[in-house]
Amino acid sequence: MHPRDMGRLGEPDHAVLARCLAEDRIIVTENAIDFRKLVGREEIHPGLIILPSVRRDDAQRLLDEAIDHLESLGTPSDVMVNHVLEVSQDGAFQLFELP
Repeated sequence: MHPRDMGRLGEPDHAVLARCLAEDRIIVTENAIDFRKLVGREEIHPGLIILPSVRRDDAQRLLDEAIDHLESLGTPSDVMVNHVLEVSQDGAFQLFELP
């Protein structure tokens, strides 16, 4: 889901985070700096996937690869709890806990 698909284009980051927390949704973003700070303040969160700023088709491919990577580690929604997965432009993954 994208905020624009829900009539919420331009919604502030903290409101996006609040909705994702309430709906237990992993956040996928290119906005690493702001969302790392926001998610880092939460005691528990469903996870954050950070993609590089690339063309839409490249972003979709990288997201698909990230999901495949997470599935290799277990159930993605379980793996991602309180974790951040950073995806580089070349498709490398870095998974770490936050907070």
